[in-house]
Parts: sequence; C-alpha cells; structure tokens
Amino acid sequence: MASEALSYKVGQLKISELRARYEKQLGKKFSLKAFHDELLAGGSMPLAVLERKMDAWAARQR
Repeated sequence: MASEALSYKVGQLKISELRARYEKQLGKKFSLKAFHDELLAGGSMPLAVLERKMDAWAARQR
C-alpha cells in the first residue's frame, strides 16, 4: 500500500511540474482543459513516455 501511495504522489508531482512548465512556456495559449484532455487521452503510461507526449502537445500549441 505504501508503494502504491508513493507511485500516486510521484505521478502527481510530475503532472504538477508539467503543468507549471507549459503554463510558463505557452502563456495565454495554455488551456487547462486542453492540457487535461491530452494528459488523459493516452491512458496509463510510464512518466517518461507521458512527458515526451506532453512535450509534443506543447510544441503543437505554440
């Protein structure tokens, strides 16, 4: 149970980090709805894969 809680916390921290990064990069072009839609679109995946996917999303938003 502790390792599951740790996994959730690590995921939460990564998502918060990505959100802050893209809010800063995109400024007024950042859409929280679009961010969440993209974040959830792929289902469960390793965090490194998620970060690459979200980096590509952010690049398309510019």
